[in-house]
Amino acid sequence: MTTAADRFNQVVDVLVVGSGGGGMTAALTAQAAGLDALVVEKSSYFGGSTALSGGGIWVPGAPAQRREGYAPEPEGVVDYLRQITGGLVDEARIRQYVESAPKMLGFLEQLSGWCEFVWKPGYADYYPELPGGSELGSTINVPPIDLRKLGPDEQLLLKPLALAPRGIWLGPKELRTFYRIRQSWAGKGVLVKLIARMVRARVFGERMAAIGQSLAARLRLTMRERGIPLWLDSPMTELLADADGSVIGVVVERHGETQRIGARLGVILASGGFDHDLAWRKELLPVVDQDWSFGNPAAMGDGIRAAQKLGAAVELLDEAWWFPAIQWPDGRMQFMLNERMMPAQFIVNGDGKRFINEAAPYMDFGHAMIDGQQTGVTHIPCWLITDHRSWNRYVIAGHLPIPKIPGAPVPTGRKVPAAWLESGVVKAATTWDEMAARIDVPADHLSQTVRRFNELARNGHDDDFHRGESVYDNYYGDPTLPNPNLYPLGDPPYYAFRIVLGDLGTSGGLSTDEYARVLRDDGTVVAGLYAVGNTSAPVMGRSYAGAGATIGPAMTFGFVAANHIAAHAADRTLNSHRR
Repeated sequence: MTTAADRFNQVVDVLVVGSGGGGMTAALTAQAAGLDALVVEKSSYFGGSTALSGGGIWVPGAPAQRREGYAPEPEGVVDYLRQITGGLVDEARIRQYVESAPKMLGFLEQLSGWCEFVWKPGYADYYPELPGGSELGSTINVPPIDLRKLGPDEQLLLKPLALAPRGIWLGPKELRTFYRIRQSWAGKGVLVKLIARMVRARVFGERMAAIGQSLAARLRLTMRERGIPLWLDSPMTELLADADGSVIGVVVERHGETQRIGARLGVILASGGFDHDLAWRKELLPVVDQDWSFGNPAAMGDGIRAAQKLGAAVELLDEAWWFPAIQWPDGRMQFMLNERMMPAQFIVNGDGKRFINEAAPYMDFGHAMIDGQQTGVTHIPCWLITDHRSWNRYVIAGHLPIPKIPGAPVPTGRKVPAAWLESGVVKAATTWDEMAARIDVPADHLSQTVRRFNELARNGHDDDFHRGESVYDNYYGDPTLPNPNLYPLGDPPYYAFRIVLGDLGTSGGLSTDEYARVLRDDGTVVAGLYAVGNTSAPVMGRSYAGAGATIGPAMTFGFVAANHIAAHAADRTLNSHRR
């Protein structure tokens, strides 16, 4: 413990740890309320997992929705969240989220012209059939942006490990259309747009970015416009508290020196989860025995551990934002999203059997892999099996079903790349017995699975797992079919893609109340300490309401935390933490 009389190198009103969507929104909110804010970031890059994400922000009732004449009933949204969280989340937190999320986006829109938000109608909530769920969805996105606008900060934006070629980007409403490249002229039109964008990038030097890259860039530009300092390469190593346990600052390492930064009014932890602390993750959930996370490479749980040392409580540390994925031999991870909604495919476990609606929301799919693995039957990995017709009709693992284009930035043509087959990540076979041997499952079980699936597909109804009954299932399906998610597998060759248990980051973390204040096990507040994003336990519980259900809460509770600090500033002794 340290006392308020100890010396600080610098003192601010609000200190934010982490520069993802939650941290930057918190700093912008605090500064707009007249408070002196500072953001410290462990990494050499800003943006956190937000910069690596799809950039969706799940906000029912957002201004962008209202401008289009649509607004879900707030009480219905509360009921929806209450159902999917199953009693794991305090209702006060749920209500705070539903009330404050639209205000957060409205605040940002009014704060700066950089903060532009658009609605993506038609991308349904993940459980649209539940009361309060929406078939139109509440996913909000930002438009693309030319990263040259960042100036020198462009090189400091955290980039995905697998960067698309310059000029290759898709807007929030284009991806679904692009996946229908063989089914519609609109899909082919998006391909033409991509070619035009590549040309523009080469001729005019454009460096356009969309999704999470655009969101992180826009928030950073707003911070810069508002004059809010951001310290990179400045990891927090300790939270400082006074004699009564109130948090009064942090210790950071900067420029090779230890610095003590005082926080007159509060510290907001937005430092992410512990995505890449494999030892900790294996301790909490032994089935996670490899690092398959898409999360920020710097996310090692620093904020969670620092708060635990002060007596903070934690919840759901065994949980993550699960996302089934392919891992290529070079370690690169690739989402498996639209592939699971393709009609002529099914997924089997180590017993050669289906075990879930393949098109289910990715959190549910991840839970099914975990639960299955714990029965002793291999579910991690599992195998997505399809046929040659589908290979030539749908986008699979980044392969475009178009004629071979030499030098194309992604695989094209009728043949599965030889490197894929040689890697063992993809298997090919001409009979089902051969496929069973290649993926090491019982041949009779796999043959039975094929026969049963094809029978269900011909009837157009999945009696076993109800695939295609939800509007969400249909989103990336084939709209030319009676059931967009079902079609029999036909002639060989057949292909199997190895699926592992990826995630977008851990989701368990510090217990917080509806104001994002960190709590102890007895429910009391750790004064002066707030936590948002993946540093805090999720308002989504073990579920996922819709696309953007990680970033939406992170930004919203960053907004809530800063406003709570500002509202109570008069009750704090402003002079007690001066040098």
